[in-house]
Amino acid sequence: MNKIVIAIDGHSSCGKSTMAKELAKQIGYTYIDSGAMYRAVTLFCLQNKLFSGDTLDLERLKKEIQSIRITFVKNPETGQSDTYLNGKNVEREIRGMGVANKVSPVAAVGFVREEMVKQQQAMGLEKGIVMDGRDIGTVVFPNAELKIFVTASPEIRAQRRLEELIAKGENTSFEDVLHNLTTRDHIDSTRKDGPLKQAEDAVVLDNSDLTITEQNQQLLALFSEKI
Repeated sequence: MNKIVIAIDGHSSCGKSTMAKELAKQIGYTYIDSGAMYRAVTLFCLQNKLFSGDTLDLERLKKEIQSIRITFVKNPETGQSDTYLNGKNVEREIRGMGVANKVSPVAAVGFVREEMVKQQQAMGLEKGIVMDGRDIGTVVFPNAELKIFVTASPEIRAQRRLEELIAKGENTSFEDVLHNLTTRDHIDSTRKDGPLKQAEDAVVLDNSDLTITEQNQQLLALFSEKI
């Protein structure tokens, strides 16, 4: 059976990563979290004090970007891929609100996107991958055999994200999470390089009222139909 590239795009906290991970597991493909790559770059910026308030030192980042390597290594305990920043597992660090509040400005930088797209495209050369993000079907893999655009209402996405953060022990509010999501939606959709938008040939999946089981069934059906 010939392997394909599956591109899953959509808004922040709409469940892209969850569904992409599960689909990859079900069909034996490699899962690549492109959003985690931008989060890892953001973590690098925070660790190296490239932020002064909300201002990002673009000159320093441009000098450093070529040295930032993002890889994914399967975690034997979870069966999922963990994100590594220059050889260090940063899966937990990149999921907090500190990174979430800074990631959209970093992801909007042209030379950052250019480098990450190069790394993503290299990962997809052998096909057999499921990658999720915001510009996978439009920029990274415009020729992907299966493209899915995921959406859900801002309020539902915020509630899902809040529950995730609480489970991780973070102290935040629904209002703060909703504000973060709507702000990121605006930045992601209006940025110059690789804006979030639906590919013309993408299948739209609104999972506002779907259970995870129903969602996974729809994805498997789309995959089976495509191959």
